[in-house]
Amino acid sequence: MQSKFDPYEHLNVALNKDGTLTRHRKLPQSPATGESAVGHAVLSKDVTLNADKKTWMRIYRPAKLQVPGPKLPIIIYFHPGSWIQMSIADTLLHDNCNRISAEVSAVLVAVEFRLAPEHRLPAQYDDALDAVAWVRDQAGAGAGDKWIKDIGDVRRCYLYGVSCGANIAYNAALRLAEMRPPAVRLAGTILNQPFFGGKKRTKSELKLAADPFFPLPVQDLFWELALPVGADRDHRFCNPFVEAAGREKVRNLGRCLVIGFGGDPLIDRQQEFVQKLVERGVQVEGRFDDVGFHGIDMTQNKWANAILNLIKEFV
Repeated sequence: MQSKFDPYEHLNVALNKDGTLTRHRKLPQSPATGESAVGHAVLSKDVTLNADKKTWMRIYRPAKLQVPGPKLPIIIYFHPGSWIQMSIADTLLHDNCNRISAEVSAVLVAVEFRLAPEHRLPAQYDDALDAVAWVRDQAGAGAGDKWIKDIGDVRRCYLYGVSCGANIAYNAALRLAEMRPPAVRLAGTILNQPFFGGKKRTKSELKLAADPFFPLPVQDLFWELALPVGADRDHRFCNPFVEAAGREKVRNLGRCLVIGFGGDPLIDRQQEFVQKLVERGVQVEGRFDDVGFHGIDMTQNKWANAILNLIKEFV
């Protein structure tokens, strides 16, 4: 007799009585290089974002710069982990951020946002807006961070997110118009395998319900732990076009790049998302491959390179 699938066991996490999560899987981590390190293609440093919220950022820049030379685009990055796990200090993510900064030739600001269920949505969107405001403030301040003020070009600022991070990038972009003083004007938004959902199952979700990487019970658990208590899967944080208000705000995205793979249970939602953006006048580029699975760029270098090339072309 087959045992019942346990998404907690699959993820190696345990829900505590107080609503917090014990995360048993610990990934290797890497420190930042510091500002004056030698022998590195990319320099990185850690900066506090909000001490009360315990949020912070790791900023990356190419070590060798053309002087004098043009300022570099700024990419604000939101990591994957499906709301409940991973850190920008994880070696896997740290190495990827190094590569983006080096090969795109950009200042990359990776955001350590708060995790669910200890902090449910929209906490992660709030953290994203804090990061955007921080970049804006450094660029305009006489004593601002020199990597942003002297090296980065705030007029070429991009939001880039992967999986749940793409959901964060999208929802943060929608709220930029609310910021006072005004936020930076986005040059574009990059959504890599964006994590959206809804109450009604799509064909790809049903077809790939037992996907080994992203099965439906695991997706259901992620949303159960991340959404506001009592919210269903047609909440606007999960299903991006259920409320009319979001339909007008999509113009805040700037140019938009959406990346997806045919073996991802979310592929139908991602392709519908692109179509909705087109209908609302967004300049969007959908780059979908028939093969591949959710998170393939985390495990296969070939696809990580392919996505990096798409980002280079877009930026």
